Amino acid sequence: MCCHQSKFSALLLLRLAFQSLGVVYGDLGTSPLYVFYNTFPRGIDDTEDVVGALSLIIYSLTLIPLLKYVFVVCRANDNGQGGTFALYSLLCRHAKIKTIPNQHRTDEELTTYSRTTFHEKSVAAKTKGWLERHASRKNTLLMLVLVGTCMVIGDGILTPAISVLSAAGGIKVDHPHMSNDVVVLVAVIILVGLFSMQHYGTDKVGWLFAPIVLLWFILIGAIGIVNIFKYDSSVLRAFSPVHIYRYFKRGGKDRWTSLGGIMLCITGTEALFADLAHFPVSAVQIAFTVVVFPCLLLAYTGQAAYLMKNKEHVFDAFYRSIPESIYWPVFIIATLAAIVASQATISATFSIIKQALALGCFPRVKVVHTSKKFLGQIYIPDINWILMILCIAVTAGFKNKSQIGNAYGTAVVIVMLATTLLMTLIMLLVWHCHWLLVLIFTGLSLLVECTYFSAVLFKVDQGGWVPLVIAAAFLLIMYVWHYGTVKRYEFEMYSKVSMAWILGLGPSLGLVRVPGIGLVYTELASGVPHIFSHFITNLPAIHSVVVFVCVKYLPVYTVPEEERFLVKRIGPKSFHMFRCVARYGYKDLHKKDDDFEKKLFDNLFLFVRLESMMEGCSDSDEYSLYGQLTERSREGLMMTSSGTSNPVDATVLSGDSIVPVKSPAHANNMTESSLQASSQTDELEFLNTCRDAGVVHIMGNTVVRARRDSRFYKKIAVDYIYAFLRKICRENSVIFHVPHESLLNVGQIFYV
Repeated sequence: MCCHQSKFSALLLLRLAFQSLGVVYGDLGTSPLYVFYNTFPRGIDDTEDVVGALSLIIYSLTLIPLLKYVFVVCRANDNGQGGTFALYSLLCRHAKIKTIPNQHRTDEELTTYSRTTFHEKSVAAKTKGWLERHASRKNTLLMLVLVGTCMVIGDGILTPAISVLSAAGGIKVDHPHMSNDVVVLVAVIILVGLFSMQHYGTDKVGWLFAPIVLLWFILIGAIGIVNIFKYDSSVLRAFSPVHIYRYFKRGGKDRWTSLGGIMLCITGTEALFADLAHFPVSAVQIAFTVVVFPCLLLAYTGQAAYLMKNKEHVFDAFYRSIPESIYWPVFIIATLAAIVASQATISATFSIIKQALALGCFPRVKVVHTSKKFLGQIYIPDINWILMILCIAVTAGFKNKSQIGNAYGTAVVIVMLATTLLMTLIMLLVWHCHWLLVLIFTGLSLLVECTYFSAVLFKVDQGGWVPLVIAAAFLLIMYVWHYGTVKRYEFEMYSKVSMAWILGLGPSLGLVRVPGIGLVYTELASGVPHIFSHFITNLPAIHSVVVFVCVKYLPVYTVPEEERFLVKRIGPKSFHMFRCVARYGYKDLHKKDDDFEKKLFDNLFLFVRLESMMEGCSDSDEYSLYGQLTERSREGLMMTSSGTSNPVDATVLSGDSIVPVKSPAHANNMTESSLQASSQTDELEFLNTCRDAGVVHIMGNTVVRARRDSRFYKKIAVDYIYAFLRKICRENSVIFHVPHESLLNVGQIFYV
């Protein structure tokens, strides 16, 4: 039996490893199309340079994708989710570094809120204290994450441009007299088609990706073997690192700047981590070590062997080295592989923008779920068209692989540097590694990446400026939006209404209580928001039941449906005021079939039933932990409106205390139980009556303005950029599918 299970799990792992090829390794696999051309843009003077460049490629592939990413960084995934924001979420769970302090201790009891503990005097504790001590350090860390994110977005523009243009370049090799404009036109047509198909998602065609990429790797590996034995097997000496030393010794600045081209062999490595999706790390490791790594080494070695005898063909090394008999089949597979690689990067861009949006670092945009099976498959229309326009502009503007390659290299190396710095903190805070081990990892990574970065800096004026400009634009948008979001939260925090003021108004709140339920949306997870006092001081009436609704995102990838809502009562029962906190992870979506209002009321009614079964909790500060009720107690609590229920013995967790809820079997408890049941039934009937009378969604429309004495750049950021972003982004009412006829906006202005 055990042998059968292990065999089954081994087969499943191999199947997942096969599937991961199409999603994770497409970008890395298409690098042989353009690496040698970008390494020697002015041609090859000495064939020994080819051996030196090959040696650099071999050790770059070994150190960065194999050792650093596949065996170290991929282990730092957040429940299968990769990318810079996944690393940031892990850190947020282990240290209080979130810039919006809206976390409650009940959030830490979520099943997906996994974190490790450490000793008070450990290096991890000291690192945690150092990070938490100053707000500037939290902001610096966030900026690092945002820079990494912006460069991944740049990747999403440059990968399709260089991959598709390089693949389409195969037409010109077979037809030398063809104009380069024709190649660019073909690439643009493919790109328009690729971006136009995004709204269908990859669910229907995703099964094709893995076979295409596997066939691609087999082909380039086989062609590499043929070329090694056909042209010059002496290139195998490049496996000796001494040739790297000789390569740099022979030349000066040109050899150093050629590193900008060589580093393109590791492009796609960051997409590898960002696209982890739900593949187990072991499957990704198997796919890389068994298929990807050996095939890439053979492909580059084969191209080098061909160039030893045909150094004048360096501009089209990949296509020139293909045997004539299989040229066109390889061209078709190369084009398909380039499309798959582009798709993987575009999907990673959508994913990381969704994460940024959830953590308050990106304007609210429409997010479409393209798959019913997989949570992570999404499509963001606005971003898709922006990516397409920029991608076509880069392709048509540069028209050659060299300048796009320079731009691509700049984006990739900056993302890698950001990941290295975040990984240093992960190793200390999350993994509790010995400081010496952390020092070795960080030192080696920075040594290699800073070397590449210095080479890339020489090419800023030759196309390297493109990702810097794109990243700067997105960074400005993301930082200004986050700044505005933080200031709005701080305003709500500092201007919230005191409980004494509410109690002083009495059960009628000093107003006419009209039939119905008012859902007041707020960003506060505790306290009564300023919007409420603003509302009741300007209008003479308020609904019979008021529910303060807080929707917040946590640094977890998902919140299980049964743990999503937290409910508590505000003030005495006669006030009929409640708070409901809806919690989401950065992968969760508000789908159209997600009846938010219905689920909210189900949880509210359940809270009332639960509360009546417990003693002295009407004014408690604790939330009812709906998600942690046992199935048995939940069934017992799911009563009809008439108040009848199955008499069950259940244990209900509320706050920090476990309260036994016993069936009213004993005679001495009969009177008390009947009173509780009567009170509960009355309140449930009252809530149902109010719900039938109508539900109104009250939302705050807070306008943020810069003070008159603010500096000019702050006025530009707040009064123009943030105001413009607020104007064009989606309203909360659209996200929660609130009908216009039951929506009430309350306006207020505050100055920062």
